[in-house]
Amino acid sequence: QVQLVESGGGSVQAGGSLRLSCTASGHTNCMAWFRQPPGKEREGVATSDRYGTITYAESVKGRFAIPKDITKNTLYLQMDSLKPEDTVLYYCAAEKLCGCRAAMTPDDYTFWGQGTQVTVSS
Repeated sequence: QVQLVESGGGSVQAGGSLRLSCTASGHTNCMAWFRQPPGKEREGVATSDRYGTITYAESVKGRFAIPKDITKNTLYLQMDSLKPEDTVLYYCAAEKLCGCRAAMTPDDYTFWGQGTQVTVSS
């Protein structure tokens, strides 16, 4: 089992920045950030596979980044130029399997963080 602990959510004005953190209790091969608007399905924001290949959703390209601190088993979500439509719950996800795909689909991940709220005001 791997536990994922998220931190760093909060409120910011449009155009501002926030950084979320996700710390894993054990080794993982793929990690990702998802978000879930109210009443909608969870959607992928950015993923990182075991080789460090990163994929971003079109809606966040050029604004978000997911640096990783391997020594701390921590994946970050650096969010810049935030927009009101970025206001949702954000979830960290991870998978231990060596063959994980780091896809933008929730079913590809076994372990999930508790979720953290990001609110962007206009």
